[in-house]
Amino acid sequence: MSPIAENPALAQQKNDPTFENIWQELKWRGVVHVSTDEAALEELLAGDPITYYVGFDPTAPSLHLGHLVQLLNMRRLQLAGHKPLGLVGGSTGLIGDPRQTAERTLNTKEVVAEWVDGLRRQVEHYLSPQGANAARMVNNLDWTAPLSAIDFLRDVGKYFRVGTMVKKEIVAARLNSDEGISYTEFSYQILQGYDFLQLYRDYNCVLQTGGSDQWGNLTSGTELVRKVEGASVHAFGTPLITNADGTKFGKSEGNAIWLNPEMCSPYAFYQFWLNTADADVAERLKVFTFLTRAEIDQLQAATEERPFAREAQKRLAWEVTTLVHGVEATEKVIAASQALFGKGDVTELDEATLRAATAELPHVEVAGEQSIVDLLVATQLVASKSEARRAVSDGGAYVNGVKVTDPEHTMGEAELMHGRYVLVRRGKKNQAIAEVAR
Repeated sequence: MSPIAENPALAQQKNDPTFENIWQELKWRGVVHVSTDEAALEELLAGDPITYYVGFDPTAPSLHLGHLVQLLNMRRLQLAGHKPLGLVGGSTGLIGDPRQTAERTLNTKEVVAEWVDGLRRQVEHYLSPQGANAARMVNNLDWTAPLSAIDFLRDVGKYFRVGTMVKKEIVAARLNSDEGISYTEFSYQILQGYDFLQLYRDYNCVLQTGGSDQWGNLTSGTELVRKVEGASVHAFGTPLITNADGTKFGKSEGNAIWLNPEMCSPYAFYQFWLNTADADVAERLKVFTFLTRAEIDQLQAATEERPFAREAQKRLAWEVTTLVHGVEATEKVIAASQALFGKGDVTELDEATLRAATAELPHVEVAGEQSIVDLLVATQLVASKSEARRAVSDGGAYVNGVKVTDPEHTMGEAELMHGRYVLVRRGKKNQAIAEVAR
């Protein structure tokens, strides 16, 4: 079974029937910031199926939310009948595109190869490998590795003008910085341009999409195809997404929101979307879900009329988490959220979900059997044993969501979740996790 068939949240998606063509839908969703000839591109996408590609460099072991914008755009175009090429850059990943600040640390060939495999699986998750417009995966190492330096300079480099290359926004910024830029990173745009030429030749690929911060690299490809093949090909760039307050989108407490569940748990992922501000939620629904315009308008109205209900945020969190992690994982996340606040059985959570759900709670290690009084003090939910006894007597102490009324109650093996954890609560909201040292 293909990866997309295993995820009903993706397999059942359709483009919004409100729009006559996919280009207008992409524009309404706010994922077009800059493009080559817009009229020609709209006509192209409204006609017979074309082949398009997006490139992903393995500069980390996982893709993140910025990449998710591109992945969902790829899926939208595939649903519209067009043919996707997912490129994972085995060669460009060895170089790394220039950053605004400083040179990248070059990873070893072995690390990059490992990351190529991981990213390939992530990209495949969002695309269907079946049908007339089945997705295909490619690796640019396949066509760059056989090239000698002389061949590369003669056959590709001669079409690039240094004066044009230094005007690219990121290159210009780096040239004007104290750090400067190495010839290695300066050459990145030639490699990416060569990718487009190769894909045009091999697959008749006529469109590349990516982030608008990559616009100089995208147009290096369109220009190279024009110069070498005399053909007109296209590109469009998505906007840099920011929050309504001007802050950068896609990070939580300074950390990137990764698509790999081992780097960002489904629970943390779901909570990130659930915490979306009212001012941002409608735009997030447009970019990161397949909900129709009518559905998003309805949720936006609900936000304005009943902001306390957070209907739009709940729907957003559900939609994106199921797209990325699947329905089952999302249901576990919701069950964990409910169980933490007494609306479910916390002891039924698997260990990974429990750890993720309690990651932000105070965490203490305890030795051996502990009384409820000792647990309340150890977790600092109370300041003293006398205060702990009062909390128990007043009915305000809980272990694993179950009220404890006996101040002498001692935690036993049966109360250890997964043989080591106890969730302690005082009152309705004050909670901590105790872990028995082994």
